[in-house]
Amino acid sequence: MRVLRAAMLAGFLPLVCAAIPKPADWVPVRWPWADAASLDLLQGTVVNCVLVRHPAAEFTRAATARGIVTLAVIAPGEDARAALAAKVDGVVYEGDFPAEPPPLPVPVVELVPRYRMKLGGDAPIIGTYQGVWPGIAANEGASAHAGPTSSVWIDTNTGFLRAVRAFGASSVWLANRPPEKTVVSAARYQQVIAEAEISGARWVIAFDDDLVARLARREEAALGTWKKMAALTAYFEGHPEWRAMRENGQLAVVQDPEKGGLLSGGILDMIAVKHTPVRPIAGARLSAQTLEGATMAVNIEGDDLTAPQKQVLRDFTRGGGTLLNGPPGWKDPTPPAGRITLDKAELDRLGDMWRDVNNLIGRRNMGVRLFNVSSMLSNYLGAADGKSAVVHLVNYSDYPVETVTLHYLADFPRATLITPEGVTKTLEVYKTDEGWGVDIDRVVVCATIRLEK
Repeated sequence: MRVLRAAMLAGFLPLVCAAIPKPADWVPVRWPWADAASLDLLQGTVVNCVLVRHPAAEFTRAATARGIVTLAVIAPGEDARAALAAKVDGVVYEGDFPAEPPPLPVPVVELVPRYRMKLGGDAPIIGTYQGVWPGIAANEGASAHAGPTSSVWIDTNTGFLRAVRAFGASSVWLANRPPEKTVVSAARYQQVIAEAEISGARWVIAFDDDLVARLARREEAALGTWKKMAALTAYFEGHPEWRAMRENGQLAVVQDPEKGGLLSGGILDMIAVKHTPVRPIAGARLSAQTLEGATMAVNIEGDDLTAPQKQVLRDFTRGGGTLLNGPPGWKDPTPPAGRITLDKAELDRLGDMWRDVNNLIGRRNMGVRLFNVSSMLSNYLGAADGKSAVVHLVNYSDYPVETVTLHYLADFPRATLITPEGVTKTLEVYKTDEGWGVDIDRVVVCATIRLEK
């Protein structure tokens, strides 16, 4: 990915920066309409960036007048010059390009297969079009089933997103589309948005075909769905400090993102389903600093670590940390190009390691423990100065969950519940055997507990 390339014309960059938000602040949506009047749907929302196929100059001018960034989507085999003639603000190269796309005099975002993501670079945005559609997995379309964790399994992109974020500071875009021939409910759209956001990423909003048609007709129910999606996006965009926070648990998983870390359904997702805070660390970034605050580490890389990296882990154990290495001869599988989930054989093979991890964790509090959250995923994030943290909750069930309990170890005497529904409520903090606890009465789609010194 190359954004704000050195190839930009010298006089062009100041003009771009003055006219549009910086790329890290772009809030994207796939825009299925070509007429300028369709932009009325963005009125009053925080969405400020549209991804458009074959935009016309009239549409681009109308978007610019509204302060909306226009990005032309270019597929493999297409030429970007026609889009440049329409005066777009930037280009999105989406697909598996056989060769490096040429540099352009505008900002460029690359939405590529996971295995081609340029991790650890200095691009403001890094992204992919590959993702699972989140939700409680169903067995034969009827009932929720248990995954390798023996818990209700939730199909999720969270492990992947956290692994990518651990490799660098770029904003992460997840641009997967709704399932084909499926009408997606407002709650399902909200879950997809929230899942990306609690991991510090952005979902590139996309509409199913039915919703596109109904929004074009301005049907009331469709507008209501869009309003809920936009409101939830505004909820997270209204708290930029959350995006700057990093995973704050005491369990670290050392894993190469270019191997198992780029797959959904692996160790990171298994741990997430168990609501154990986990801190992914890319092998290349393993150091005493990245392990700081961890009390337990799982080494998925095995013997693939370099001698200095192995020494870091030895020092970690000498300092009192607990280390679990992969089984002898363990090799984290490098997925075939284009695949993003484990196949059955890989999942079975990973099961032995998961049992070791699960036994190691047990019922220990690795920073946060949650109760009555079987239909949820969570993330525990901390500020760099240690003065605050947040616990995000996303509910994947079709009904609100009541009476959620949170136990945490850190000394945060103040807790506040914040929800997209407009609730800001001071919670009663009480002492537990290990630390502190709070109770949350109700979670609809998502909620955030802010903890402060």
